[in-house]
Amino acid sequence: MRAVLQRVAKGSVTVEGKVIGQIEKGIMVLFGMQESDDDRVIEYMLDKVINMRIFEDSEGKMNLSLLDIAGELLIVPNFTLYGDARKGRRPGYSSGAAPAIASGIFDKLVAHAQTLPVKKVATGQFQADMQVEIVNDGPVTILLDSEKNF
Repeated sequence: MRAVLQRVAKGSVTVEGKVIGQIEKGIMVLFGMQESDDDRVIEYMLDKVINMRIFEDSEGKMNLSLLDIAGELLIVPNFTLYGDARKGRRPGYSSGAAPAIASGIFDKLVAHAQTLPVKKVATGQFQADMQVEIVNDGPVTILLDSEKNF
């Protein structure tokens, strides 16, 4: 599983002109899935996301997590995180999970996130044409990979 975290002042996802997910201060995270992603991977990645110390403390140091600030979480599926652009000019996506499998993994990810002590969990929609709007705070952007490639 791969994730791109962005610390945001606010964020939203719109599908067909309707806002389907919206948060205030917190983290917007794009998730890409592989077929091998299981419950252990989901727990690991969500633990990293909610405990990543990327929010400033009273001294201006990034020392606080999403939980520490009672922030909100916006989870957005994004298969292009497994795009391989090393050859040619068109990325290949064969290392990402097939849509039928990725959809189930995404559903499990969201269900697990909703059990966590996060103020609010909002989501995008799997296999939808989404417009994602964020106000990136910082900017602060972190890459995560369950296989620890980065």
